[in-house]
Amino acid sequence: MSAPVDGGREQRDAGRAVAEDAPVFVISVAAELAGMHAQTLRQYDRLGLVSPGRTRGGGRRYSPRDVALLREVQRLSQEDGVNLAGIKRIIDLESQVEALRRRVQELLTELEVTESRAVAAESAMRAGYGGDLVPLRPATSALVVWRPRDRR
Repeated sequence: MSAPVDGGREQRDAGRAVAEDAPVFVISVAAELAGMHAQTLRQYDRLGLVSPGRTRGGGRRYSPRDVALLREVQRLSQEDGVNLAGIKRIIDLESQVEALRRRVQELLTELEVTESRAVAAESAMRAGYGGDLVPLRPATSALVVWRPRDRR
């Protein structure tokens, strides 16, 4: 496989586009690509570190993203000495950060649309009234006390 294409969303495999999260590799191929034993992949699945897709018959199918995650688990374990519980926590936190980044981007896009609509509405209002709008009365902090009249 070559390097990720289209912002990391696809990878090229023998001239065909493969979605990064498409479950395409059987466990033996994924294990070979990740440089691990297939039993290690089964153990990681049981622990919830890497959860591959499943076929109707229950067979595991790993995506290119899963293989990259397997490599990261191996790196954290072997090079950095992080235990599996720590790795699971790291993966969970990274997933949360990514979800929050996506949400922030959605909100920024929504804010941009709302601001442009507000500017357009203000421009349309000014054009329709020809600039004749003035404040009704200035804001004041005066206090008015009301007393009922005596009925004598």
